[in-house]
Amino acid sequence: MDLADIGVTGLAVMGRNLARNLARHGYGVAVHNRSAGKTRALVEEFGHEGTFHPAEDLESFVASLKRPRRAIIMVKAGAGTDAVIERLAALMEPGDMIVDGGNAHFEDTRRREAALRERGIHFVGAGISGGEEGALNGPSIMPGGSRESYEALGPILEDIAAKVDGVPCATYVGPDGAGHFVKMVHNGIEYADMQLIAESYDLLRQASGLSPAELAGVFREWNAGELESYLIEITAEVLDQVDAGTGRPLVDVIVDRAEQKGTGRWTVQSALELGVPVTGIAEAVFARALSGHPEQRAAARSLAGPDEGPVAGRELVEDVRRALYASKIVAYAQGFDQMAAASREYGWDLDLGAMATIWRGGCIIRARFLDRIREAYDENRELPTLLTAPAFAGALAEAQDSWRKVVATAARIGVPTPGFSSALAYYDGLRRDRLPASLIQGLRDYFGAHTYQRVDKEGVFHTDWSGDRAEHQA
Repeated sequence: MDLADIGVTGLAVMGRNLARNLARHGYGVAVHNRSAGKTRALVEEFGHEGTFHPAEDLESFVASLKRPRRAIIMVKAGAGTDAVIERLAALMEPGDMIVDGGNAHFEDTRRREAALRERGIHFVGAGISGGEEGALNGPSIMPGGSRESYEALGPILEDIAAKVDGVPCATYVGPDGAGHFVKMVHNGIEYADMQLIAESYDLLRQASGLSPAELAGVFREWNAGELESYLIEITAEVLDQVDAGTGRPLVDVIVDRAEQKGTGRWTVQSALELGVPVTGIAEAVFARALSGHPEQRAAARSLAGPDEGPVAGRELVEDVRRALYASKIVAYAQGFDQMAAASREYGWDLDLGAMATIWRGGCIIRARFLDRIREAYDENRELPTLLTAPAFAGALAEAQDSWRKVVATAARIGVPTPGFSSALAYYDGLRRDRLPASLIQGLRDYFGAHTYQRVDKEGVFHTDWSGDRAEHQA
């Protein structure tokens, strides 16, 4: 019996398309789903695309794989993933490999990798970005696990991944949960990116009176320059769409409540634990949360706001474009800071330039300026922040006047721009010689004797605030 090169279990949209992608590239693919009907439907509809080995159950699925076996699971993250992993592992032998291609939490991946390693089974947590189209035509793939596992799996992943300038958008990320961590941060940046785009649309519509169709044209113009990206491209498509039933712009018919699946929230939680300020991602997560409280929003509509209406014409467009680019730089810089911090914390030795390289195609945040990020880390792998890389420092300097004007305009007319505002505050916070944290530390010492350090001598100090206010070295 001919055996499959690799298997995919879990044939919802992502799993089905990934299996088709593998088959289109000449691999024999074992396919399995808990509901056998999905397996049969895949083979009946797309069997002409390559060689599929349908399996009715996990036992026959594993039996149809070449040794050492390679099985990709594409199931919903959580307890269900653990159950599938355990069932697969019980059927496998030392040297075999299980690949989790879902959006698992990286700590779960670290736990699973350690447990399976003890049984001699390789476990790979692979972040896969690009949605259903990417899974079929070439995603960005971020695998973590042992280097040995990547030697066996990597050539296949690089084969099916998106290519930019002939370079695959897949590479070895690092040990245990590194791949899923990088995918998590990718998604966090995606949250920030979409929030900034939404704020750009909202401010221009409210301040300049431009229609969604006119704004679609603005985003198309932007997509021809340094803002070129997948998200800018599809923003124009969404804004141009007219609802067939009402004749209104579709964006006006869609309920203004943004949902989330959790990866953005995970990114912020991890950043808090690592002590990394990812303010842009956090504001994007909270903005979605705010949109999801219609009862509070309805009750608050009677609150006072500014009297000003539209304040500008198309002259604001260029200012918003510059503010958007500057704020995007900040969001990406914060995400890369978080990956650097995690690399140090978990001993992953992440190559940040390589992460920028594999995000250039296939994934949701693919954008022209990722080339600049890659170049910045190629020049200085220990770069303390992307904001100080010459290409980005120059862009921020050029944009800052417009950036400040945009934030001020939004505040003046009452349009919320938490993404723009927090990005500018972060930029100003980094560049300041002195921050008011000195006062905060003084207050902490006053009420809790938490001590402080001085700028003029070494040591840790405490002032006797309730006594003679003399300073003592702690």
